[in-house]
Amino acid sequence: MSTARDWEKPIRRLEQLMRLKSFPVAFKLFEDRNALSEIPFIRRMRTKSTLCQLINLVRSFDWTVGADAADFMNELCPSIIGLAELPDYVKDGTFRSIVWTKSRADGKKYENGIPRLPVGKYEAVALAPLVYNPFDPDIVLIYGNPAQMMLLINSLQFENYEVMQFYCVGETSCSDAIARCYLNRKPALTIPCYGERRYGHAQDDELVMAIPAEMMNKALTGMEALYRRGIRYPISFAGVETDVTHAFPAAYGGEETINLLRGNDNRLLLGVTGSIATGKTTVAAMLEELGARTIDFDVLSRLVVEPGKPAWKDIVAYFGEQVLCEDQSLDRDKLREIVFKDLEKKKKLESFQHPRIGEEFMKLVGQFAAEDPNVIIQVVVPLLIETNMHPLFHNLLMVYASTEEQKKRLMQRDGASEEMAMNMIRSQLSVEEKKGFCDLVIDNSGSLEQTRQQVKELWAKLKKIQQERRAGE
Repeated sequence: MSTARDWEKPIRRLEQLMRLKSFPVAFKLFEDRNALSEIPFIRRMRTKSTLCQLINLVRSFDWTVGADAADFMNELCPSIIGLAELPDYVKDGTFRSIVWTKSRADGKKYENGIPRLPVGKYEAVALAPLVYNPFDPDIVLIYGNPAQMMLLINSLQFENYEVMQFYCVGETSCSDAIARCYLNRKPALTIPCYGERRYGHAQDDELVMAIPAEMMNKALTGMEALYRRGIRYPISFAGVETDVTHAFPAAYGGEETINLLRGNDNRLLLGVTGSIATGKTTVAAMLEELGARTIDFDVLSRLVVEPGKPAWKDIVAYFGEQVLCEDQSLDRDKLREIVFKDLEKKKKLESFQHPRIGEEFMKLVGQFAAEDPNVIIQVVVPLLIETNMHPLFHNLLMVYASTEEQKKRLMQRDGASEEMAMNMIRSQLSVEEKKGFCDLVIDNSGSLEQTRQQVKELWAKLKKIQQERRAGE
């Protein structure tokens, strides 16, 4: 059975980010039971089964399974997914009152509270590990512990936020995940019931979420974005007995640093950022011609890793002498190749460099402001947003170019392959994400003259901002 998309890469990435113990389950209903025969490697059960048993065979045995109403041990499971009608003794509450409710009246309310798909539309169901592209699913079932599910919820809420509401009818809670997701086309989280734990082997700490197939991209995109911001599973414990100030963004605990940098005079600190190869240096040079003083973090990053300096020693100790040139300076190309393929190594490198760069930065700001209290200082920081530095500046400037232009510049400037260039671009926040933080923007996709005109207009605007601020004091 052909699929409309390749599920392997996104599902493998989701498994990696969530550290899942079992396969995400592709779940699909068919209007014609004969469609099951078109699914590769499908197994039909030799004995009567429950729905939760089928789910566990997929999660743990790596099987693709299919069933119609006749394959289930009674009508309860197939009634959830519209394959069978409930008998009268179940509808009137008699069955549920045997174990789960005090009275038949309570049992009837119980049955009426269980969401079910209408009978008559579907004849069969298929379940499989989604990573193998068995078919295009209607919904996807993901099992995980509460921390993993919280991360999944956060990921789904990252864009177009909305409060999520979840339900649990009690026993037969598979209906809360599967049926509600089908009926509402929204993610449905629930607590697996006693029956699913006894017969489907759901573990004590497991929850289950059903996600409409069309929302899987949203879940993964949100999770990738949170990962870049440090929200990951497993959750790292800061330690309640320690000083956790360092774990918070500057906006929460950096008031003293912010006030020191912004000063009490009429200086204006302009943070200049943009993705790789967008032309930040070009724009900075034009601003410098107009009178801005410049602090370039790329320059500082080279300064602090000169041979023998503390950051250099840390880098060599961690990465080894393979990252050194013959003159003992860092082989930046080699180092770049390593860290752009491994986000954890990239963060480790930044932890060696950034504190030392910050010290140099503070010194230069103080020096420039002492020379001219009305100075406009542009601070060029490629990873300004990613490193939560944006609260330090009065204004933020985003320099951007099209992805094609970035790729072309990287290939010409650094001799990077097309694949390497795209990996470098994707390793940073997207242009659209960065724009959301910046109040000033320059499009550097066109000619130098077009860019220069934009810079002149920007300079006039910065001067006006300074004048208005001075007038308001």
